[in-house]
Amino acid sequence: MNSRQNSAPRTAAELDALQTRFALRLSARLTEQSQAVSPDISERLRFAREQALERARTKLVAETAGSVSRSGPSLALLGGWGVKIASVLPLVVLAAGLILIQRWHSSSQISAAAEIDASLLSDDVPPDAYSDPGFVEFLKTPRD
Repeated sequence: MNSRQNSAPRTAAELDALQTRFALRLSARLTEQSQAVSPDISERLRFAREQALERARTKLVAETAGSVSRSGPSLALLGGWGVKIASVLPLVVLAAGLILIQRWHSSSQISAAAEIDASLLSDDVPPDAYSDPGFVEFLKTPRD
């Protein structure tokens, strides 16, 4: 016996090679023995193979139909366009929301500036007084 077989575990490539070699040997033996099978047994094997293939097809169709129904009937009816629209829609909603927030913020800034301007223009003090350094000192002093 080989010391390699008893000591270390085999690598994945070695295991694949062994499995392939075993499959080829098994396939060759089955092919040799299939020539010696009686016609009655051969017909029964053919019928069983056809039944197994039909069951596999049915299972595949059921799995495919199940995956379509899980994604939702509306997307299945729309086909590829429905999936594309559904994947882009959140991005469009996000962009629209950001644009609306920006417009609302600009509008609130404009209305605040307009309110300040209106109060400055309607006040008894002339607008030039606000830029005078003495007026700033007047505002800072406490009133009695």
